[in-house]
Amino acid sequence: MPDRLEVERLLRELYAARLGGDLEALCRTFAKDSRLDIAGTSYSSPMAIRAAGLGEIRSWLALLVKTFQLSDQEILSMIIDGEAAAVHWRARIRSKITGATVLTELVDVVQVREGRIASYTEFFVPRGG
Repeated sequence: MPDRLEVERLLRELYAARLGGDLEALCRTFAKDSRLDIAGTSYSSPMAIRAAGLGEIRSWLALLVKTFQLSDQEILSMIIDGEAAAVHWRARIRSKITGATVLTELVDVVQVREGRIASYTEFFVPRGG
């Protein structure tokens, strides 16, 4: 079982890669057989992503990196219990397509196995401003 510092280091590596738009670094944080689920809403419509395995996850992450740019990322709370973690964070998310920027609240529920993310579930909602 990983210790708390190892899980926190992995999560901070993940969030730094997201902020930097670094696809390779993002993919390094996931296990080959991991699962990714993202669900939320924008001002216009709901969004849901589900992927299994690093190949599918890489495709979705590549699309997210290509479409969105994050800034002003702030981790509000991080709870780690063994291999499980929950992170509440916010960031300004800019669409590279429309140019619109939205302050967004996110909650991630993560399971870690052997130093990599085995399961990643993210919920998000625009906060405005």
